Amino acid sequence: QVQLVESGGGLVQAGGSLRLSCAASGRTFSRYNMGWLRQAPGKEREFVASISRSGGSTYYEDSVKGRVTISRDNAKNTVYLHMNSLKPEDTAVYYCAASRQFLTSTQTQYDYWGQGTQVTVSS
Repeated sequence: QVQLVESGGGLVQAGGSLRLSCAASGRTFSRYNMGWLRQAPGKEREFVASISRSGGSTYYEDSVKGRVTISRDNAKNTVYLHMNSLKPEDTAVYYCAASRQFLTSTQTQYDYWGQGTQVTVSS
């Protein structure tokens, strides 16, 4: 089992940057593909980005391409989401999740979830 804890959220002005972190427990972190998903107020949760077990492959949702970078450090059991040029529509609770599926954007294919971290972008 994998336990995930997100951090790094907060309030930022439009155009600003944030780096979210997700720390995983256990020795099996490197066996999982990791993803970031988000849920905006009043909306369904949506996929943001995913990264393969080695970190060699990544996949992004179209609306964040060029503004967001997912990365991981398997030695630290941590996955990151670097977000630049933030927009008010990026306001959401951001979740990291672990999956056995390669670079999936399908929420039901994520096996473990963190509690989420709030990101608020002011205009």
